[in-house]
Amino acid sequence: MTELNQNSSKKRNRGIYLLPNLFTTGALFSGFYAIASAISGHYETAAILIFVSLVLDGLDGRVARMTNTQSDFGAEYDSMADMVSFGVAPAIVMYLWSLSSLGQAGLIGAFVHLAGGALRLARFNTQLTTQDKRYFQGLPSPAAAAILAGLVWISEKYTYGIDDWPWLVLIMTVATGLLMVSNFRYYSFKDINLRGKVPFVAVIGVMLGFAITLSNPATILFLFFFGYALSGPVVTMLLLRRKRQGRMN
Repeated sequence: MTELNQNSSKKRNRGIYLLPNLFTTGALFSGFYAIASAISGHYETAAILIFVSLVLDGLDGRVARMTNTQSDFGAEYDSMADMVSFGVAPAIVMYLWSLSSLGQAGLIGAFVHLAGGALRLARFNTQLTTQDKRYFQGLPSPAAAAILAGLVWISEKYTYGIDDWPWLVLIMTVATGLLMVSNFRYYSFKDINLRGKVPFVAVIGVMLGFAITLSNPATILFLFFFGYALSGPVVTMLLLRRKRQGRMN
């Protein structure tokens, strides 16, 4: 009887949790669809799909924690999906949108972002148990992808013609790749308690934030993630300064 229970337990362990992995699959599909859209020349759609991947990627982990369905398989699957949606997809979109006009330089620039995303994910996975949960080391790959997707979105939506300045696009693409593998600290927002009570003013602030974002999503999202990318060096300098002051005291 005991052996039968052990066998049935092993069979159950071989399965995977459906709900969080559905969100991960959705994020993966959005990344794939972004690549297909870019190949077809629909760059604005490709940019929006990268943001869809970002939203779904943020939901899968929270759903897994809320429903107590975390698993090693889910974590590995999430990393593979992130690599496609935030590494491969932005690199291909940027190359087809603008960087291809630079020849080898554009190809190398797109690869820097892709390689930065791969290295960032590998480092994150190996430091899960040792890193400070309040901060990320290096720019998170979803934020890096959002900067590039936002650049494409605002250019296509408002016909700014940023793709006519491929060297600027190259600098942005390389910068996101390097920031992902940098040692800058980025606030993770993981210590925010969504289940706890907040002042009524905070709820009004959240509603106002949603309203502003929905009024002009392309520009607001680009500016938000661009500002987040700049916050890394600032946060790192403040943390180093605090450490120095602690040693002096």
